[in-house]
Order: sequence, then structure tokens, then C-alpha cells
Amino acid sequence: PDCMASLLVARQGMGDMAVSNSIGSNIFDILIGLAFPWLLKTSVSSFHGEVPIRSAGLKYSIGLLFVSVAVTIVAIRANHWILDRKLGVFFLSLYGSYLVVACMIELNMFAYVNPPPCPLNS
Repeated sequence: PDCMASLLVARQGMGDMAVSNSIGSNIFDILIGLAFPWLLKTSVSSFHGEVPIRSAGLKYSIGLLFVSVAVTIVAIRANHWILDRKLGVFFLSLYGSYLVVACMIELNMFAYVNPPPCPLNS
């Protein structure tokens, strides 16, 4: 639904609204999509409990996400606040790069950040 809404307003010549929708919906998804399940988990299973996250690579992924946001802002500014095909291709390649690097972090390709899910038999 967010993609379709952005496409419709962009075709009507309101590119600013399309960009605001895409960024705003992602922020909403992160804030609600992460916070609400954790709230439910801690409310239902153990009040004032903690939800363990078994990924030391999460801090690297968050840092990578902030770098991606900074690059996005710089790229839009460098393109004189005009959304065109070359900027779209750049954003797709930036997103693809983010996914590849985030997966490589989770798969311990840069450093050992995640223990194996099952204990190794010796």
C-alpha cells in the first residue's frame, strides 16, 4: 500500500509527498514494528522482563542503516532535490548494498558476531 500511494502521488507531480511517505512509513514501521511485539512479549510472558536479542551484529546493522540514511540525504541534496531515474537507480543499488552487507554481518563474514544456532557436536 505504501508503494502504491507513493507511485500515485509521484505521478500527480507531488514528488515531495512521495518521498515523505516512503521515509515516514519506514520510520513508523521501525518504531511500531519493533516496539509493539517487544511490548507484547514483555507484557504477556513476564512483566518487566527482557527480550533477549541473540545478534551482536545488530549494532553494526543499525550503524549501517544510519550511514544509508545519511547517504540518502546527501544524494538527494546533490541532485538538487530532484527525483529522477538516475537517483532511483542509485537508491536501488544503495538498498541492495545494504542488504548484502547486513546479511554478510549476520553470517559472520566480517567478524564473529553471532554464535551458531545449534551447538556443534565435538
